[in-house]
Amino acid sequence: MKSTDNNNELNINHVLSKNTLIVPSRRLFLQTVGIGAVALGLQQVACKVPHSVQKTSGSTEAIQGFEESVRDSDAYKNWVPVSDRKIKLGIVGYGASRWGGAFSFQDHPNVEIIAVSDLIPERRETLAKVCKVTKTYPSLEELIKDKSIEAVFVATDAPSHARHAIEVLKSGKHVAVAVPAVFGSLEEADELLKAVKAGGKKYMMFETSCFHEDLYAMRQIYKDGGFGKLVYSEGEYYHYAAKMASSYKDWRIGLPPQWYGTHSNAYYICVTDGSFTEVSCLGMPSLLPDLQLGANRYNNRFFSEIAMFRTSEGGMSRMAVSWDTPGDKGEKGRIRGEKASFYDKFEGLEPININTKRPPLPPTVLQGGHGGSHGYLTNEFINSILEDRKPIVDIISALNLSVPGIVAHQSALKDGELLKIPQYK
Repeated sequence: MKSTDNNNELNINHVLSKNTLIVPSRRLFLQTVGIGAVALGLQQVACKVPHSVQKTSGSTEAIQGFEESVRDSDAYKNWVPVSDRKIKLGIVGYGASRWGGAFSFQDHPNVEIIAVSDLIPERRETLAKVCKVTKTYPSLEELIKDKSIEAVFVATDAPSHARHAIEVLKSGKHVAVAVPAVFGSLEEADELLKAVKAGGKKYMMFETSCFHEDLYAMRQIYKDGGFGKLVYSEGEYYHYAAKMASSYKDWRIGLPPQWYGTHSNAYYICVTDGSFTEVSCLGMPSLLPDLQLGANRYNNRFFSEIAMFRTSEGGMSRMAVSWDTPGDKGEKGRIRGEKASFYDKFEGLEPININTKRPPLPPTVLQGGHGGSHGYLTNEFINSILEDRKPIVDIISALNLSVPGIVAHQSALKDGELLKIPQYK
C-alpha cells in the first residue's frame, strides 16, 4: 500500500542499516532520523516504550498480555471517520482476563453498546459498568435474541469460541471473537466455516500479534514485494505460568500449548495471508512440580511444544509455545525472505517508500494491551462492517492460524510424525 502522506513515508534504508542501531530513546531516535512518528520495528532497535501495567486485584505481578502501551499521540494522527453510523453492539464474557471490557469498544465513536452478558451475575454487572450500559442478559443465547443488536464481541472461554460464534452468526449478526477460532476440533473448524459462508456476515478473530507494530510493518512490506517469498519464519508465544490461571470450568488446566498457538503462528500467517501445509512437532513435559499433572481432561502431557511447519510458499516456519519456561516472555517473531529479512531490525531491503504505520485510531480509543494492539483490532472490525469489506483476520486467516496447532499437537503425541494440515482458502 503506497502512501501519499509524506509524514508516513519511510525510506527504510535511511533508517535501519545492517549494523545494530543503539539509540538513547524512542523520541530522540524519531527526531534524529526526521520521520515524524513512523515507528518501524522500534521495539527491537530502540529502548522499549514503557508500559502502564494492569494488575489483577491483589496481585503484585502483571499477567502477561495485560501490559498496556503508553498513549502515543501519533497513533491518532490523520484519523478520519469512515462513517457517522454507530454499530449496535453486544459484548459477551468478562472472565479471568476481563477481555469483554479491554478492547475499547465502549470508547469507539462508531459503536453503541446495547447490552452485555456474562454467566456470573457479579461479572455481568461489572462489565455493564465498564461498558457504560444498563441492559444485561444472563447468557449469550439470550443476548442474541435482541433484534436491536447487529454485532457481538465474544470474549468467552476458549472451548466455547466456535460454538458461540456459530450461534451469533445464525442469529444474523456480525461476530468478533477472541483467539483461538476453534479449540482442538477439526470438525468445529468445518462447521464454523460453513456458518460464516452461509450467513453473509462479518467474522473476525482478534489475533493481537497481527497489530503488533513490527508484524504490521512486515505485512505491509511483504505485500509490496519487499521480502519476496519467505524462506524461513519463526514465532514464539512464551507465557510462563507456574500455576495455571483460574478460568471458567478450569479450561486452562492441562491446555496443550499448540492449541493456543495463534500468537506465534501470526508471524507467518498474518504477514503473508498464507497457510501451513504440514507439520512435525515435538513436546516436552513440564519440569515444574506444580505442572506435572499426569492425567487431565485433554490427556496432555506437554507444557512446551515446538512445531516445524512447511508453508504454502514452500518455506519453513518454526513456531514455539511454552507455558513453563521462565525468563523471556511474550509474543514475538522474525522472518527471512528471498530479498530481505527482519530479525532485530529490517535488513537487506532495497530503498522503498511504503506506509508501514498502523492505521490511525479514533482519538477516544485506547491502544491497550498485547503490544498496543487492542484498539486497532476493534477499529478494524468496526470499519470492516461500515465499509462492507473483509476484515484483516477473516475466517480463512482465523482457521489458518488456529487449525495448524491442533494438528501440531497430534504430531507431538506421535513423537514428531509429519502430518498434513487441512487447507482453507
